[in-house]
Amino acid sequence: MTEASVSERFVGLLMQLHYTAWVQLGKVAHPVSGKTDRDLEAAKDTIDLLGSLEEKTRGNLHGEEEKLLAHLLLELRMNYVEELKHGTSPVPESATPPASPDSDASAEAQAGETNP
Repeated sequence: MTEASVSERFVGLLMQLHYTAWVQLGKVAHPVSGKTDRDLEAAKDTIDLLGSLEEKTRGNLHGEEEKLLAHLLLELRMNYVEELKHGTSPVPESATPPASPDSDASAEAQAGETNP
């Protein structure tokens, strides 16, 4: 393998793990299900894996690879902390959209209420 292809594969691995962490943080919909779910434990594991890669490859990366890995880790760690602040529920109640006026009217009609 050439040095360029090894570098491309390494960057591809970093980007794959980065994307996986985004899905686990609930920031991006799952590519297969299309659902947005949070799994903070899995996200932490993925972020820790990237951190391990950073430690184990220290001194062996090209400048751009090193900068990319540091940037990805910083971004993921900041977003992980932000998600911890939101608690462990998959979708915060405050994120639930309020009922539309049409749905209120429909609910009243189903309940047998009428407006004069």
